Amino acid sequence: MKLVNQGMILGEDGQKMSKARGNVINPDDVVHEYGADTLRVFEMFMGPLDMVKPWSTRSAEGVYRFLGRAWRLFCDEDGKLIVDESEPDTRLVNALHQTIKKVGDDTETLNFNTAIAQMMIFVNEVTAQEARPRRLLEPFALVLAPYAPHLAEELWEKLGHKQTLAYEPSPKYDAASLKEDTVTIVLQVNGKLRDRIEVPVQSSREELERLARENARVKIQIAGKAVQKVVVVPGKLVNIVAV
Repeated sequence: MKLVNQGMILGEDGQKMSKARGNVINPDDVVHEYGADTLRVFEMFMGPLDMVKPWSTRSAEGVYRFLGRAWRLFCDEDGKLIVDESEPDTRLVNALHQTIKKVGDDTETLNFNTAIAQMMIFVNEVTAQEARPRRLLEPFALVLAPYAPHLAEELWEKLGHKQTLAYEPSPKYDAASLKEDTVTIVLQVNGKLRDRIEVPVQSSREELERLARENARVKIQIAGKAVQKVVVVPGKLVNIVAV
């Protein structure tokens, strides 16, 4: 693990905290209002450790809401476990393994802010689904634990475990699950963005051109015009030149 120069957290006014300025943030007050996990996660989410950054109570509230969403992946409003034994789809399994890898890598290099950002992405993706597969959420509780240990410990207990998760090994990512099945293709007409589509990674040039020509927004832009050239960059874009 590398050593870094320690940054500084300033007051909300952008000045160094001091009693004389009256801008001191008492961590006990933050813990009382939002909990220790929120304080812990927010300080890591503020940016690289060697940066100087001002405290923002509003942003701390955002982290508090994120932890609330993470809790609601596992429990309903009454605190009852809603995790099920359904089989998650491949996309969400891939998202889990991408999260395990990125959080592990970023934690090792002390890039805590980007690790937390990845966890936020994962929580948002699963929140959009109706099912709450144990296969996804149990490993995620372990990923979350170093950042929000109190929350993760309680979730671990609700999942039915009798022993603290402190003794559990970190989850391992599956390299095969890191491969993307689809890719986003930008559709342009005369160099201007008209739409984006998701296609299988192995889509051919011919297939990409066909999808671009059949796209509703593209059709509007080329209606009544002659297509002079179609530029296809696999995995990136299709540009139709029409006059």
